[in-house]
Amino acid sequence: MGLTFFKNTVLLVVLTIFSCGSSTEKKGEREDIKENQEARTKNQDEQIIVGAEQFHLYSDLLKGKNVGVIANQTSFLENEKQHLVDFLISKKVSVKKVFAPEHGFRGTADAGEHVKDGVDSKTGVPLISLYGSNKKPSQEQLKGIDLIVFDIQDVGARFYTYISTLHYVMEACAEAGIPVIVLDRPNPNGRYIDGPILEPENQSFVGMHPIPVVHGMTIGEYAQMINGEGWLKDKIKCKLTVVEMQNYTHETPYALPIKPSPNLPNDQAINLYPSLCFFEGTFINAGRGTEMQFQVFGAPSLPASEYTFEYTPQSNEGAKSPKFKGQLCHGKDLRKEPRLNKINLEWLIDAYNANGKKKDFFNSFFVKLAGTDTLQKQIEQGLSAEEIRDSWKDGLVSFQKIREKYLLYP
Repeated sequence: MGLTFFKNTVLLVVLTIFSCGSSTEKKGEREDIKENQEARTKNQDEQIIVGAEQFHLYSDLLKGKNVGVIANQTSFLENEKQHLVDFLISKKVSVKKVFAPEHGFRGTADAGEHVKDGVDSKTGVPLISLYGSNKKPSQEQLKGIDLIVFDIQDVGARFYTYISTLHYVMEACAEAGIPVIVLDRPNPNGRYIDGPILEPENQSFVGMHPIPVVHGMTIGEYAQMINGEGWLKDKIKCKLTVVEMQNYTHETPYALPIKPSPNLPNDQAINLYPSLCFFEGTFINAGRGTEMQFQVFGAPSLPASEYTFEYTPQSNEGAKSPKFKGQLCHGKDLRKEPRLNKINLEWLIDAYNANGKKKDFFNSFFVKLAGTDTLQKQIEQGLSAEEIRDSWKDGLVSFQKIREKYLLYP
């Protein structure tokens, strides 16, 4: 009996030890799981949620309405893995027409290329181009539409034409009494403002409003400014609703999940675009016709001793006839340049001084891009980048005061 008691006691102790060890392991596992769940929840809480992803905030506005959608390839819901148009149709929204900006509904057309009207092969919805001769929806095209949804990714530069399309859509809808819903998206260059203010006499489709080159606003904030500042024709007001993002600030880094146009293929190109787009108004190639668009620049006439990077532009998506097609260009490779928080003028000034063809360096498009003829004159007069930047200060201070009235995010 004593032996049996001893054996049972030992067995009980062993079982207790294993049981405690098992409990400790399970407790540790539970703590790890809890920490992982908290980390995931924290990440989800901090994730930017764009306007389009928040259907519950705008679904009631679409009920019983014939809807027109202003969209392109960036009008995509990452969480749903669907294009906005497909998503709305799946939710039984009556999408009657899709209006597409520069580069078309699928985003493959060259800059400045005429985009034809048509029908979306997937949904059968009529497509109407808002580029070429028809930049503003006509009253005939808006007939039968009760409401317009605008959802396009911008990059925060005045000469990027999606904000010009926004202006014309708001104006046409205001004239027709049609409300506009803007589904807001981040501005990848939203953390700073910079550049000369556009002068009214230089207004064009690549610059419609008296703002700097880099305006530091989301497309929803910008829509509010267009309305609030009376920039629509005859100061008419558009009935505007902005569906705001969650977890966004102007300092929040944001990598675009889909390239916004053929020649802005990645985050580096988008960051350099406000600086390198000035080359579009010059003799210099800014990487069109390569896979390094707006990340390199060059020309055959730049001195190879100073501009040691070489490339040869060829026809490709978004650039059927690039500058210096088939010619060896000497230039600079900026793909590893640190992230910019201001416009870089040194590249432009240095290329002007080195080109050897100063009288042919600028073309008529440069003034439209700059929004003023002053910048070209300053470069031709030999002013330094800092001297030129100093001349922008008063305009930027005035703009910043206006901008503050329309900001939706810190």
